[in-house]
Amino acid sequence: MVKLIFCLHRRAELSREQFQSYWRERHAPLVASHAQALGIRRYVQCHTLAESAFAAMTASRGSLPGYDGVAELWFDSLEQCLAARGPAAREAGRALLEDEARFIDLTRSPLFFAQEHPIHPQP
Repeated sequence: MVKLIFCLHRRAELSREQFQSYWRERHAPLVASHAQALGIRRYVQCHTLAESAFAAMTASRGSLPGYDGVAELWFDSLEQCLAARGPAAREAGRALLEDEARFIDLTRSPLFFAQEHPIHPQP
């Protein structure tokens, strides 16, 4: 399993609540509508919680630079992900990027591919 992991910063004019609401209620259905064209097996949103609730734990570990969430897009393989290049995939990518620009500070939101190695429970 290969994942595209996208660490998100919200646009400066949005509150955490506005960002999370838009991401969950508007962007998520858009991703789902394009999942087949892009070969997305699974899509997961991880919304950050109020940092003050975890201050003691995060103080001893260092912290991420204020991410508002992490998106995970799952693919069967890197080849399968990269093979989604036809007209439908290009249109889907354009629509998703256009929507992301409405609520994500793209210049501060890195993404990367990762190989999943399940540990627990054992497969």
